[in-house]
Amino acid sequence: MCRGNSTTSLLRIMQMSLFVTQERHQPIQVSHHGHASFQHFQPLLPPLTMGWTNHSMVTEFTLAGFGDRPELQEVLLVVFLTMYFINLVGNVGMILLIHCEPRLHAPMYFFLSHLSLLDISFSSSIIPKFLLSLLTGSRTISYRGCLTQLYFYVMFGTAESFLLAAMAYDRYVAICNPLRYTVVMSQGLCLRLVVSCYAAGALNSAVQTVAMLRLSFCASHRLDHFYCEGALLFALSCSDTSINDVLMLVFASCTVGTTSTATLLSYGCILATVLQTRSRRARHKAISTCTSHLSVTLLFYGALAFMYMRPGAKRSVKLDKVASIFYTAITPMLNPFVYSLRNQEVRAALSRVRRKALLMCHRHRGSF
Repeated sequence: MCRGNSTTSLLRIMQMSLFVTQERHQPIQVSHHGHASFQHFQPLLPPLTMGWTNHSMVTEFTLAGFGDRPELQEVLLVVFLTMYFINLVGNVGMILLIHCEPRLHAPMYFFLSHLSLLDISFSSSIIPKFLLSLLTGSRTISYRGCLTQLYFYVMFGTAESFLLAAMAYDRYVAICNPLRYTVVMSQGLCLRLVVSCYAAGALNSAVQTVAMLRLSFCASHRLDHFYCEGALLFALSCSDTSINDVLMLVFASCTVGTTSTATLLSYGCILATVLQTRSRRARHKAISTCTSHLSVTLLFYGALAFMYMRPGAKRSVKLDKVASIFYTAITPMLNPFVYSLRNQEVRAALSRVRRKALLMCHRHRGSF
């Protein structure tokens, strides 16, 4: 009975296959075992796989930049190349000045040297690729290159946020507890704070990049930006990005919220101490050392908060590009000048180095 039912079912399947193949003008083949071959079901496969072919994987992205006008590209190349050159010269010069000048071997300038290093690294993760695209006209970036860029700019940006908070704490100890400054801000504590900043950046970037690996990209591959920005990558994905959106919002809120709160508390205590100080000279010195750090902090945090702490419905690509220019090119370029112009010790160190350089030049000329 069971054999008869199975035979009847097999005959029905063969009849259906025969009908389909005859409609498509394909011959039917039956093996000597009485089973229909796989060729009978091939006409049924294209409708099933049609959805797969529409979701072809993207292996590279196209960065739209700031438009396609040739005259605009030339202007952008000159402007961004100039800013990047000033960034490199200023920050490398600051690192060398702190390293070569013994009077700057203090916790504040130890943090400042790492701030200059992070400014170079953060800007270098984005600007060189953009300059290359302006120079060659090729705006494509590979999928791996895009994730690599995402990893490093998130890492260096997060590390710089925490480093600015550590610098605010250093100013708090120096002004509010000057007698114990060298004890509290020991070399070991400064090193641990800097390592923690880099570790926080590496953790955030690793989480964001690993979460990005779960996404698949299909159809459009055009990014309306001059670098691989996370939120725009989410918009191109054909996968569910709710987890990525939550992770980005949580980490950005924690980073900006934690560091800005620590900075505000530090400066609140500093302000209270300065208002109680009777010495006009001491008050002026405290204000001069804090205003440079505070201006850099406000500019950096403001751009980051504007970029990553707004609801998705209120995002504007043009405003995002403007904010990105501030914290990827303008802020790293201005930081060494802000500190050198507003800080008396840095200005004095620059004057000493300049005199030494002139003296060496005179001696070199006299030898000839």
